[in-house]
Amino acid sequence: VQLQASGGGLVQAGGSLRLSCAASGLVSSRAVGWFRQAPGEEREFVAAIARNDANTDYADSVKGRFTISRDKAKNTMYLQMNDLKPEDTAVYRCAVSSPVPGTGWVLRTPQRYAYWGQGTLVTVSS
Repeated sequence: VQLQASGGGLVQAGGSLRLSCAASGLVSSRAVGWFRQAPGEEREFVAAIARNDANTDYADSVKGRFTISRDKAKNTMYLQMNDLKPEDTAVYRCAVSSPVPGTGWVLRTPQRYAYWGQGTLVTVSS
């Protein structure tokens, strides 16, 4: 499965961006998520959505500001980011999970993801 992320860029604090991740398959049948990695930092979980779309999960640092979604017909996932802060600056990567037993599982652990996009850079200026 190939994943292509886009939508990153330079934005001022308080602004918004919408990241997209187009996949060659599996977005409709797996849990998916977004992770980010800032320079010199470890990769961290941002958001995830379950296969059934009923369950979502967010890192505390983005809760209330970011929204994960997907269009199964287009095999595309999204991350709407509002009220951006300088600490949101990072490379954002989309991911598609390995098979999981239930349709309601949301996954925070990178090891549960089998396919990764190349990343898109988000830079938030103060």
